[in-house]
Amino acid sequence: MSITPPHVLSAVAIGVGASLLMDAWNLLLKRAFGIPSLNYCLLGRWLLHMPEGTFIHSSIAAAPPRRFECAVGWFAHYTIGVVLALVFLALAPGDWPVRPTVLPALLYGIGTVVFPLFVLQPSLGLGIASSKTPKPVQARLKSLVTHVVFGVGLYLCAMALSRLQIAT
Repeated sequence: MSITPPHVLSAVAIGVGASLLMDAWNLLLKRAFGIPSLNYCLLGRWLLHMPEGTFIHSSIAAAPPRRFECAVGWFAHYTIGVVLALVFLALAPGDWPVRPTVLPALLYGIGTVVFPLFVLQPSLGLGIASSKTPKPVQARLKSLVTHVVFGVGLYLCAMALSRLQIAT
């Protein structure tokens, strides 16, 4: 599939929507069960240390704070969601944006869990697949389910977008 401006606009809407659903899920986990989520300020801190050449931290929480780290972290979170949606739309069957089905989006969402488990968590000092956290199995399961929710969000947002386009 070639990427056109409408594909980019769709990816923005779908990626932001899927990220919002993921955030709502994490908020529910925090409020109902006391299960914390990634602090996106720490994501921003990690990113803001990169220009100095520091990509891996023994503990991102212990790393010196950076100005605007929260804004950078939240912006990065939604940008990542949009980029992942754009990649998905590029890989999805040609008619998927018009006739979305849940399985491709769900499988893609599950596949995206490789990024936190094998890139982000080790870089923040949490170990590969959260191996250095107090509850690694819980953290792994939370990451997996969160990315399942992202995949469901891709589907739901594409469904909503396809219905809006048909109605107009």
